[in-house]
Amino acid sequence: MSVKDKNIIIGVSGGIAAYKIPLLVRMLKKAGANVQVLMTPAAHDFVTPVTLSTLSGRPVLIDFIKDDTGSWNNHVLLALWADLMVFAPVTANTLAKMAHGQADNFLLAVYMSAKCPVMIAPAMDLDMYAHPTTKANLEKLQTYGYDIIPATEGELASGLTGYGRMEEPEHIFAHINDFFKKKTELTGKKVLVTAGPTYESIDPVRFIGNHSSGKMGIAIAEEAAARGADVVLVLGPTHLQATHPNIQTIKVQNAAQMYDAVHKEFDTADITVMAAAVADFTPEQTTGQKIKKSGDAMTLKLKATKDILASLGQKKSDNRILIGFAMETENEKANALKKLQKKNLDFIVLNSLREKNAGFKHDTNKVSILTKSGDIIDYPLKTKKEVAGDIFDLVHKLKV
Repeated sequence: MSVKDKNIIIGVSGGIAAYKIPLLVRMLKKAGANVQVLMTPAAHDFVTPVTLSTLSGRPVLIDFIKDDTGSWNNHVLLALWADLMVFAPVTANTLAKMAHGQADNFLLAVYMSAKCPVMIAPAMDLDMYAHPTTKANLEKLQTYGYDIIPATEGELASGLTGYGRMEEPEHIFAHINDFFKKKTELTGKKVLVTAGPTYESIDPVRFIGNHSSGKMGIAIAEEAAARGADVVLVLGPTHLQATHPNIQTIKVQNAAQMYDAVHKEFDTADITVMAAAVADFTPEQTTGQKIKKSGDAMTLKLKATKDILASLGQKKSDNRILIGFAMETENEKANALKKLQKKNLDFIVLNSLREKNAGFKHDTNKVSILTKSGDIIDYPLKTKKEVAGDIFDLVHKLKV
């Protein structure tokens, strides 16, 4: 699938890079997309609505009111029409308004009403792009699942050279086209994902657990669904939840429940991603009443939980993909490689608690992926959504 017959909104804000947008509109139209251009009031100082209207074949919309008759442009219906909203260029001002929910013009009102995916291509001078506020706004919008097309390095309108230059129209077009191609990449496939911690009860009040929030696993489930898969998410105790309609969530509390739920679904899954932080041990006995404090110490006997990943590796067939996760604090790659081989995985995603802003509870992660063919791929710090994308990009590339 490509951009053909897709409904795409291009939101243009008031920056000099707006002069590049006619080329983007022309490429989208030639590829068969339906393009609607929206502009902020300041944007037509940089590119004319007549040009964009001619190329898109639709009137460019700027204001809520159409004409002197008082009829209005319906921002809600327009938002529902769109398969994708692309903001290019995005100025620091528009970026800040998007991040903080301000809707003081028609473009932003449509944005606030949209349910479709959003892409953002920033464009501003290098000091504005590097400003902590801009960085914070971009990071905030990334947590909403938006696709950021980073500004590139080059000559800027100020005469300076540095980062802040909007990505070229050809690359934005390729990014949009790839987005729609990926939406059908896993159509007809079933993806099984585990996420979150497990809580192993000691008594009705206390439990053994870990710091996993489930963010990484949920991001993986959302990415698989966005690529067309039917997803079963086995989710441990967390306040977070998946929202994509193609995701069926099975909630569990402890390792034994997760084992049963996963084995029930595994035989019909094409791809299984075990991202949950499952407890290795559980209390030998659980009391029905709260244990009262008595003395200065208490002995708690633990027994090993069933190794879910190893049990799946034993029954895995060659036409099924099994992916594990490893959280390590020392000898990371050596330990991950042992786990990969011992548990018969196609590849393993390694993250370290020693990496800043990575691991539990963060919105970002820094991973390395080790494959059964011996490759080790190190990735920079990214959002967990981007990491999920990298995982499925590798599945597609390796065709394992």
